[in-house]
Amino acid sequence: MKSSQRLIDYLKKAEGYSGVAYRCPAGVLTIGYGHTAGVKEGDKISPYQAEQFLKEDLVKFEEIAAKTKHIGGSQGKFDAIVDFIYNCGEANWNSSTLKKYIECGKATWEIQEQFLRWVNAGGRKIGGLVSRRIWEAARFAE
Repeated sequence: MKSSQRLIDYLKKAEGYSGVAYRCPAGVLTIGYGHTAGVKEGDKISPYQAEQFLKEDLVKFEEIAAKTKHIGGSQGKFDAIVDFIYNCGEANWNSSTLKKYIECGKATWEIQEQFLRWVNAGGRKIGGLVSRRIWEAARFAE
């Protein structure tokens, strides 16, 4: 399964474009639409390259999401999981109660509550993360 255009459009909006490297609220150097691999202070990027990095980055997260039990062929569930992993990282995904709930087949509402637990960065609640988790929880239910 691949990320839908709906997810790609959402990711671009949620991450926002930055042509210059910056530190995200968690302190990680980031550029483009949330790209972090190999980013150094002072790096610059075009909108075209940012979109290419986004599509390349998504492949890794799609592979991780595809291994998740109990998502079946649901594009909504797949997109929600890919977005979560893209934003929170593979290690957080693998150790999360969210993943455990999905894989053991918990009720959708219980899984949605788990998405909503992931709204902090740098030790504080971030409004953008609240909005993102609400989007993921809603998309998961579709």
